[in-house]
Amino acid sequence: MSPFDFLADVVGPQNCLRAPEDIAAYATDWRRSVGVAPVAVLRPSTTAEVAEAVRRCTQQGLAIVPAGGRTGLAGGAVAIPASGQAVVLSLERMNRIRNVDARDFSLVAEAGCVVQTVQEAAREVDRLFPINWGAQGSAMIGGMLSTNAGGIRTLRYGNARELVLGLEVVLPDGRILDDLRRVRKDNSGYALRHLFVGAEGTLGVITAAALRVVPPLRKVETAFLAVPSPDAALQLLGRMLGCGAEVTGFELIQWVCLDTIARRGPHMRIPLPIEHPWYVMVELAAGHESVPVRQMMEATLFEASDAGEVLDAVLAENEAQRAAFWRIREDYPEFARMDGPSINTDTAVPVSAVPEFIARAEKALGDRWPEGQMVAIGHAGDGNIHLSLRAPQGTTREDWVARAGEADMVVNEIAVSLGGSFSAEHGIGVSKLHVMAALKDPLAVEVMRSIKRTLDPRGLMNPGKVLPAN
Repeated sequence: MSPFDFLADVVGPQNCLRAPEDIAAYATDWRRSVGVAPVAVLRPSTTAEVAEAVRRCTQQGLAIVPAGGRTGLAGGAVAIPASGQAVVLSLERMNRIRNVDARDFSLVAEAGCVVQTVQEAAREVDRLFPINWGAQGSAMIGGMLSTNAGGIRTLRYGNARELVLGLEVVLPDGRILDDLRRVRKDNSGYALRHLFVGAEGTLGVITAAALRVVPPLRKVETAFLAVPSPDAALQLLGRMLGCGAEVTGFELIQWVCLDTIARRGPHMRIPLPIEHPWYVMVELAAGHESVPVRQMMEATLFEASDAGEVLDAVLAENEAQRAAFWRIREDYPEFARMDGPSINTDTAVPVSAVPEFIARAEKALGDRWPEGQMVAIGHAGDGNIHLSLRAPQGTTREDWVARAGEADMVVNEIAVSLGGSFSAEHGIGVSKLHVMAALKDPLAVEVMRSIKRTLDPRGLMNPGKVLPAN
């Protein structure tokens, strides 16, 4: 019996993919981070099958690359040359909602559940699963947790980590760690779930999660604003946070982003003329219909306008217009990719440092690569700003990486110097290994390596990801 017959016996021959045409899609992700073709793709449907598949892969010395919707942006869910002989373990068939408890404000979902499906399951019992970002229609819960995904509501509800009550995880030796408790308070030792959230499949395979849901938002108001500067945007954020309603989103958008959308998406409508340097999308919400959210928004905007913090404004008049506003933010990455190559970053700084971070990065990039164009967009309410250095028209990606590939390190160094992070919500994967080696505290890296050696002594769980080589 070959090793692959040995594995097919676990998941069934139809779910042990080996033909090149069947496994090709599993060798790349949304960012088109092309890895190497795995020797097989396994698609288990139960935790027991995952456990047995992991155990048998370990026996055969096969590396295991967990994968979900493959919407990641750091290459963490594809096999790479450093993996050696690797099997992609796709959780797509583990897509059941195991439990929804409205009174407990929780639900239990398997790792292959699409995030939007979880949102809908919560909505059916008048609850809200609040995480929200553009890929939610294809991203899966396991990947969301493995990368500790963020999104536009992090300001109010936190990253994925803050929404996890418990996990079910298959360890590298095939044992099942059942920690799916739904309690809010549990001081019975180490909070093991936090080891696996953000670990990108390097310590084990998340198979299910107990997730926190919250009361629904009954009143929501969204505004699209022009502001003179990032500093003015932060002044506005302070006003909004004190207006009496919940601030559930606060996005900073440079004019270049809107210009890109206008050129590349003729069907998209930009709510304001593109004649100001910066724009903000802000969303206020409340859990009760009687809360005068719109009046709070309008009053705050009048104050901000008088103070010179807002130059122009338009409020969504209905749900369709509100969705159209957010589509601008969510669809921008795809339009940016159409517009040519760029060096991208995923940085976070203290919220108060956002203006200085942008200014310092713009000067540093402009001094070194004057032919490029810095573009800024991001979740200013939580300090997560995505800066890109866009290539001149007609430049190939290969040429731009060769010329300006160090731009990410320039930006990352500035973020770290301001007390920030070089990876805010996209994870490390393979694309940020060089930054981990250069900028992460060496002691922190050594502690992580110690944890990795303890749980995965053979180094077969998603090798070559997160931790730089010794």
